[in-house]
Order: sequence, then structure tokens, then C-alpha cells
Amino acid sequence: MRVFVTGTAGFIGYHLARRLLDEGHAVTGFDGFSDYYDVGLKRARHADLARSPHFTAVEARLEAPGALLEAVARARPEIVVHLAAQAGVRHSLENPGAYVDANLVGMANLIEAVRAHPVRHLLFASTSSAYGGNTVMPFRETDPAVTPLTLYAASKLAGEAMAHAYSHLFGVPTTAFRFFTVYGPWGRPDMALFLFTRKILGGEPIEVFAGGAAERDFTYIDDLVSAIRRLMDRPPPRPGAAEGPVGLEDTLSPVAPFRLVNIGGGRPVRVDAMIDELERALGRRAERVLKPLPPGDVPRTDASTALLRALVGSVPETPLSIGIPAFVAWYRDYYGV
Repeated sequence: MRVFVTGTAGFIGYHLARRLLDEGHAVTGFDGFSDYYDVGLKRARHADLARSPHFTAVEARLEAPGALLEAVARARPEIVVHLAAQAGVRHSLENPGAYVDANLVGMANLIEAVRAHPVRHLLFASTSSAYGGNTVMPFRETDPAVTPLTLYAASKLAGEAMAHAYSHLFGVPTTAFRFFTVYGPWGRPDMALFLFTRKILGGEPIEVFAGGAAERDFTYIDDLVSAIRRLMDRPPPRPGAAEGPVGLEDTLSPVAPFRLVNIGGGRPVRVDAMIDELERALGRRAERVLKPLPPGDVPRTDASTALLRALVGSVPETPLSIGIPAFVAWYRDYYGV
């Protein structure tokens, strides 16, 4: 199978590409190596992927005119998984233009490329931040998502809408998935687990928002990749096709082969409990500085898992007691600490 994956120098894209290569598939990885965080880490991920003869790297920005169109035309993929984006809730307050370029212009370029070169299935990474100010838990894909709290969330909601429009207009089978706090080896340095690990090992205090009472639906990277891999084989049917909705929770569009799916475990954990687990894995105590919740952050995330389970037969289940030590082991090995 030929798969085109954007963001293969990123955390999730790297792991998905690694899984596909291990299965023997041909992967074209598209990445712009933005300097939002350590480019050296991104280069190391791509270097690992490049050891496979079935991996082809394309270095270009999503927003660069014609770059995606040319790369997709050359790769002739059967499946496209669009993971590249400008990520980060708080960074969107500091550099909103990056989100417009990557997440809006880049998304438009991606779906134009797929329109010109049709694929069996387009999969697109959205975010749990799309639920914004919603307060009813767990977050269900059928809930209205009209209260984004950051430009990042708004840009991802726009991406979902753009993908649905192209799915309707051009018959592109499309699955959009909303991720919930993904963590694990090779993770992003801007995320809490990575930041806390670096600071605790460096003897620095860590900032703990909302007194540690904020809750997150932590999703281990291997579980996330397994869910994406299974969803790749479940393109949404066209309206009126023999395969109908999978249940009351289905988000299958009535006018397009389009579906929206949460990927999370549905078991929120308090951030202070996550820090407790990290302290055990590191064998060190953290100096905790309590801070109020920053603008754009939400007090709790909790994924409804009914649709994911109905579609692929499982949901993320790796507990922090396994996932955090795995991350710490990778961190110590990679950084030699």
C-alpha cells in the first residue's frame, strides 16, 4: 500500500510512519521542519525513518504554492493521512499567523491535491480543543462544537469543515479524528510531560496550573497509532451505500462520505496525579509552583469512545503507570541523562 503522510518529522507522524514501514508499506513523508520546537529532534525522527528503503522524504511547507500538489502527484498514494499542522494552544496567542498559514492555507492545499489525485481514503488530524467551551462530559462527536477558545481550535474546526465540503463536492472518503493529549517516546518538547521531565531532571521548579486539578484524557502514542491504522481500513461509505451507520453515536454525514471520530481512552486523570507518576518514574520529587489556568486552556477533557470502539473494536487503554516510564526511558536514552 502507498501512503502519503504529512508531518512525519513530528511526534505522531513519525510513529505512524514507523508502524506503516514496519508493516511493509511504502510511505512518502512530507514535512516542513518548522522551528516551533527543536528541529534537531525532528531531524532525528526522519533519520530513523530514512533507514527504510520504503520511505521517501519530501521537505516542504504546507502553505508553499504547489508543493503538496506536486508531492501527491509524484507519490500516487492510495491513502493520505494529514497530520502536519501548527500545533499548540498557547502558541496561538503569540503567533496566530502560523496557524493561518499551516492549518488553513495548508489544509486548502492538501484537499486540492487530493481532489486532483483521488485517493481511497483521506484521514485528517483535528483536536479535542475543538470542543472549546463545552461542559457536558464526555465530549461526544455529535455535540455541537461552536465555542472554540483559541485560534488553534478554530483553525482545526475550519479544517474539519473544509474537508467535509470537499468530501461532499468531490466524493473524497474522509475521516477526521480528534486527538486527546497524546504522549509517549519521541514526544513534543512543548507538552507538559516533556517540559516537566526536563525541569525535574534539571532541578528546576515546574508550573502546575489550576493547582493540579485540571484533568486530561491522556492517550499513549502506540494506542493512538493503532486506532489510526485501523481507521485507515474503514473509509466512510457514500450516502445511500449498503453500509449504514454503526450506531446511534455515528457521525457519518448524510451528504458526504465523511465521519468524525474521537481518539481517546475516556479516562481523564488529574494533572497532579500525572506528576506523581512522573516522580515515581524519575525517582525524584518535583518542586511545584501553582499557577492559575492560562487563557485558552480547559479544566477537563474526556473523550466519548463509543464510536471508536464500534468502528475498530478497541480504544486506548495504556495506563500512565506504563506510558510514563516508557517515555522517561526514551528521554534518558535520547538525552543521555
